[in-house]
Amino acid sequence: MLPIHSPPNPTLPSLSSLIKNHHSLSFSSSSPPPPPPPLFRRFPTSHRENLRCLKTLKIINPQTNPKHPQSPQTLTPVLSTVNFLKSKGFSDPDFPRLAFLCPQLFSPKFSHSQIEPVFDFLTSDLNASIEESHKLVLYCPQILLSNAEFCLRPTLAYLRELGLQKLNSPTNLNAHLLNTRIGKLEEKIWFLRGLGLSRDESARVCARLPAIFGYSVEKNLGPKSEYLVREMKREIEELKVFPQYFGFSLEKRIVPRHLHLKQRKVEVSLKRMLTWRDERFYAKWK
Repeated sequence: MLPIHSPPNPTLPSLSSLIKNHHSLSFSSSSPPPPPPPLFRRFPTSHRENLRCLKTLKIINPQTNPKHPQSPQTLTPVLSTVNFLKSKGFSDPDFPRLAFLCPQLFSPKFSHSQIEPVFDFLTSDLNASIEESHKLVLYCPQILLSNAEFCLRPTLAYLRELGLQKLNSPTNLNAHLLNTRIGKLEEKIWFLRGLGLSRDESARVCARLPAIFGYSVEKNLGPKSEYLVREMKREIEELKVFPQYFGFSLEKRIVPRHLHLKQRKVEVSLKRMLTWRDERFYAKWK
């Protein structure tokens, strides 16, 4: 935990010390006069340590002008957020990523009470352990800024309704899926339905290939489905059997292998055509 320090209260000198100083001044007239007071007051060491620590964590820019330091009052909420995150399993190496992707977390106006509902959602609704929650947040720090009640819980319910499982597994895909709004997820369902699949069939495709939610309709799903039907002369029904087709590169995998088989008048399933390694594929059909 980082200590939160405040400037110490000044201590008044004792009466005995005042009398002693009075006598010493009276009998030592040749003593040099006391030095003048400093022109500026230095921050307490504890405040400088806090600044140095926050700079090390990259929460404060290390190049910040020392002539314009932040006051202890502005650091208090920042230190509170750091301490709260450390209580949730985060360590020093995690903070540069959090500060870079979500600088709002470390604003003096930000309170860690704003992200407590997200951690409650991860542990209670998602059934994620402290370690799993920690990793999910690191994959997608922006999830901390989402509203648990109106965004995260509806999305979780929607994904589970589609048949997606183990969403608490700390993967990059799961972290970003949980932080995706339902309207964005529905776009892929409507695309698949536009190809002729039913609602249930579309849901099963997405459950078997959750990465489809991250694919662009214009740059990925559309061109690949069009090539499947127009150039490869295949049925959309094959996507229900092998939805992973959408996960392969059109230029580097699908087109070269299709043309290679077409020249040899060979017909195989999409799975066999795409999943074999190059050595095995081109050795089989020379």
